[in-house]
Amino acid sequence: MAQQSIVTKNRNVPIDKIRNVGIIAHIDSGKTTTTERILFYTGRSYKIGDIDEGNTQMDWMEQERERGITIVSAATTTFWKGVRINIIDTPGHVDFTAEVERSLRVLDGGVVIFDAEEGVQSQSETVWRQADKYKVPRICFINKMDKLGANFEGTVGEIEDRLGAKPAVMVYPIGKEQEYQGVVDLFSMKSLIWDRNDKENQGSKYLVKDEIPSDIKDKVTAFRAKLIEQIAETDDNLLNKYLSGEEISVDELKAALRKAAIAYKLIPVYCGTSLRNMGVQPMLDAIVDYLPSPADLKEIKGTNPTTQKEESRKLTNDEKFTALSFKIQLDPHVGKLTYTRIYSGTLESGSYIYNASKDKQERVSRILLMHANQREEIDKAYAGEIVALVGPKETKTGDTLADQNNPVILEQITFPEPVISLAIEPKTKADQEKLSYTLQRLAEEDPTFKVKINHETGQTIMSGMGELHLEILVDRMKREMGMNVNVGKPQVAYKETITKSGDAEGKYIKQTGGHGQYGHCLVKIDPLPRGEGFKFVNKIKGGSIPSEFIPPIEKGVIEAMEKGVLLGFPVVDTQVTLYDGSYHDVDSSDIAFKIAGTMAFQNAAKLAGLTLLEPIMKMEITVPEEFMGVTIGDISSKRGKILGTEKRTKAVVIKGYVPLAELSGYATVIRSLTEGRGFFYIEPSHYEEVPQQIIKSMIEKNK
Repeated sequence: MAQQSIVTKNRNVPIDKIRNVGIIAHIDSGKTTTTERILFYTGRSYKIGDIDEGNTQMDWMEQERERGITIVSAATTTFWKGVRINIIDTPGHVDFTAEVERSLRVLDGGVVIFDAEEGVQSQSETVWRQADKYKVPRICFINKMDKLGANFEGTVGEIEDRLGAKPAVMVYPIGKEQEYQGVVDLFSMKSLIWDRNDKENQGSKYLVKDEIPSDIKDKVTAFRAKLIEQIAETDDNLLNKYLSGEEISVDELKAALRKAAIAYKLIPVYCGTSLRNMGVQPMLDAIVDYLPSPADLKEIKGTNPTTQKEESRKLTNDEKFTALSFKIQLDPHVGKLTYTRIYSGTLESGSYIYNASKDKQERVSRILLMHANQREEIDKAYAGEIVALVGPKETKTGDTLADQNNPVILEQITFPEPVISLAIEPKTKADQEKLSYTLQRLAEEDPTFKVKINHETGQTIMSGMGELHLEILVDRMKREMGMNVNVGKPQVAYKETITKSGDAEGKYIKQTGGHGQYGHCLVKIDPLPRGEGFKFVNKIKGGSIPSEFIPPIEKGVIEAMEKGVLLGFPVVDTQVTLYDGSYHDVDSSDIAFKIAGTMAFQNAAKLAGLTLLEPIMKMEITVPEEFMGVTIGDISSKRGKILGTEKRTKAVVIKGYVPLAELSGYATVIRSLTEGRGFFYIEPSHYEEVPQQIIKSMIEKNK
């Protein structure tokens, strides 16, 4: 407990001494390895965890330790030079992109890690765009400088060209690959040298030398001159000094760079090799020096649920309470944990909070500080903190928690749609109810995991972001919840849409003893641009259908769209206009009009050129040069489009778009094509129409 008490004793630091940061990157760039070093050098842990040995603190799930990858984001708190740093270590695998999305939504700054040999990779771009969406200031750490093919300047160039950023190079590497020793700090113009053989201190000590190696002196001088010019351009006073040839002090440069980094005008860039314990401390200094505290961001904006007007909250303890629930986790020991970022005000355990998104009051029985999966109970939480709440039952991911007398709703978190699904069933009929409960719990935790029942076949269908995503969820059901299940083959999440307008009626008349049923409506359906979803337009005039029957018609239309018309996949990008109908004074009812709405939509859709849409994946395949031709040929045979190739040391990166339906078992294919030396990365990109001949064969199979 001694380690944890460091955090508890120093919790209520001034708000300008708090940094909420996320570690984000492409898979296998070294996020968790870097986080483990941060925890060790800041005194939060006494031993460096190793991914290969499966003893890291941040990757605590069994599945993470077995696979050597991060699956869920993990939160922790540590201190560096009197500043409290709340860290979230996020996954790099695209299947778990929701973890990155919700973490970035509540963080004030980010540390983006790059592989010095691979440079800017696909998921690097994805997480960068996610950070752009939430306007998160960030610093860059170019990791793996000891790796064969490491290219510091090349990676800096890619950050500028591919990400559209303005990198401010803060350190220059001394040596590379096996010769990598440390960095030159461009502000102090001193060399920082780590001893690779100093096993005892594990990189916690390094030599600061005045001399700069002669072979890089010219480079270092040029990079420093560029850095000073970049910083001066962001500040009028410094620019005047710079242009008149006056000396600018390091303190002035630091202050201006801090403002520029928070305003996202410049991105400070550092380098090192976390695995060899080199270069992490200067990056820690940069988190303190250049990433914002809640005090720098000053306020957060939201919408008043009553007036619908924009309101702001100051990020201080004195302000009215405002917080955002960004993650739900089901803990076997304490039950449901609601991870929450407190933006303003304070929260005491045992008190009541108001869920402004759901218009419900919730009780907070306990407040916990988290260190990965370890919990530490606290009595009170302050503005700027990230804590886990025990007690709230109705609160979900993305809900705003606020003061009931001064409610506000903060910006929601948006998540991508699932692209792959599989059928699942319990091994015994007795477990059917348990399966429903288990799936419901997992869906509560993970907003990109969806469950639906196919009423025609009676199958339970679970959908997610990729095969690995679904595999992990099935594995969790078995291990954590003791649920043995049978699963089908992964199926692509197709969608149906229309290509032209259609017009039809739905009439439901049923005569039985006593009251009958009567519902009648006419609808017109039109295609919408891709990604628009669904719009319902009510154009009933003169009371041909009473207003109370309009919502049941819309409900019937939505149900018909969810069930699909062509092959049972959901219909999307469609506008439905209700323009006429009739009713019966006695026999008309909600259920009759709901059925009429379903019938009208199905009839109109059959006249509207129904077609299928399929998910298209953005793909990057890295192969040795000699296998480039055969790999491109294989992609073309899979209906893929090649966007281009890029040389990277002795390998070639092939970029393109490929339909997900063609990629089943591709890991085995690429291994056999390249003698086990190729690897690939895919992420969802967009939906496109399926060729007609493939639709015909799918309809034939379905018959």
